[in-house]
Amino acid sequence: MKTFVGIDLGSTTTKAVVLDENSTVIGRGITNSRSNYATAARVASEEARIDGRFTLFRRALNAGGGNSGELDEFLGALERAFRLEQFLEQLGDLEETCRGQVKGERFAKVESGVRDALVEVFNHLREEAPSLYAPGAKRKSDFFRDIAGSRYHAHAEEVARAAGLPYELLLNVYDKSIIDVENRPPAGGLSEKFRRALDRVLAADSVVKTGSTDVPKTIVETLGIDLEESYLVGTGYGRVTLPFSKEHIRSEILCHGLGAHMMYPKTRTVLDIGGQDTKGIQVDASGIVANFQMNDRCAAGCGRYLGYIADEMNMGLHELGPMAMKSDKPARINSTCTVFAGAELRDRLSLGEKREDILAGLHRAIILRAISIISRSGGVTDEFTFTGGVAKNEAAVRELRKLIKENYGEVTININPDSIYTGALGASEFARRAYESGARPEASA
Repeated sequence: MKTFVGIDLGSTTTKAVVLDENSTVIGRGITNSRSNYATAARVASEEARIDGRFTLFRRALNAGGGNSGELDEFLGALERAFRLEQFLEQLGDLEETCRGQVKGERFAKVESGVRDALVEVFNHLREEAPSLYAPGAKRKSDFFRDIAGSRYHAHAEEVARAAGLPYELLLNVYDKSIIDVENRPPAGGLSEKFRRALDRVLAADSVVKTGSTDVPKTIVETLGIDLEESYLVGTGYGRVTLPFSKEHIRSEILCHGLGAHMMYPKTRTVLDIGGQDTKGIQVDASGIVANFQMNDRCAAGCGRYLGYIADEMNMGLHELGPMAMKSDKPARINSTCTVFAGAELRDRLSLGEKREDILAGLHRAIILRAISIISRSGGVTDEFTFTGGVAKNEAAVRELRKLIKENYGEVTININPDSIYTGALGASEFARRAYESGARPEASA
């Protein structure tokens, strides 16, 4: 099966989209960008292929005439089992890497104690791993570093205390190891992990037959379908670091314009607020970029700015929007400059202003800046599509709707749950078109 891959290497997250020959999305994947874009590209594209496998499973099982509710239950169980297999594989890699760190003068007097402590910590992590992927389990993040890090820290503190070891020693071992593990994607084959996951599901007596469909047999047969990567295009903040020739790279502007057009064919204006920049884009009826404007060299009013605000307020990035939504009197923010944001925040808090009012004002200031960029690109034309990670922030969306109505009247505003993948979607379509026009990886890689 021919597939076409688009990778969007953003400053905070890297996204991948896999299309089939009909421009239908097969799979999507996302990971932290970190500083190693090559690893991020591999991980995101692998996650997209994993998602693609589940798409093929669902198609095959639906074709077999099974009960949709039972199929959803089964596929949910299979995905949880697969994620558990992934987690355990990386956990084993992390344990081996941590054990390898315990050497040198710093550990000379406590080496055996630290090694024993690590064994105990990782035993705890393995024992609780199934509960992390149980039905209804809540996780703040699906990234291995976030899950493993929070649980490692919790167990390491208890184990260190009981063993009479400095807690900082165990933290130091983890900190030195996790980067290597993150930058070394799991080596095991996907089909092998899927088969182990299937065995887990069957062993748990989950539903394996729905109507006339033999579910396990269908899953195994579907794993035999080869998702051939026919062509790949990269875009985004880190695209210049990719080991691709220029024929395999497209600008963010082009990819977001085309991606928005694919999601909403009547789109004429696109706003993308990413981690590092804000883009106002005008596209024609074919999704071709007619005009655009970007913010200047600083990251004011972008995702990185919101991340800084979250750190200053000791909150999670995902908590900013809900907190701002509680405000009925937004503060008037003078600047969205990241350099001065911390000082202004502290001043306002010390004067007794409510956190929700400050955050509501910050969100309004961010969108005001974005509207200014859009106006320079040609203004807002019906339909308008909002893309990028900030499109998931409900407070930002609220201010955007207000300001567009104030300045441009009634305009159709499109916001898709998968908007963070817009750039990767456009890149994958460029890949499909390049292949269709005769380009081949061997000729341009």
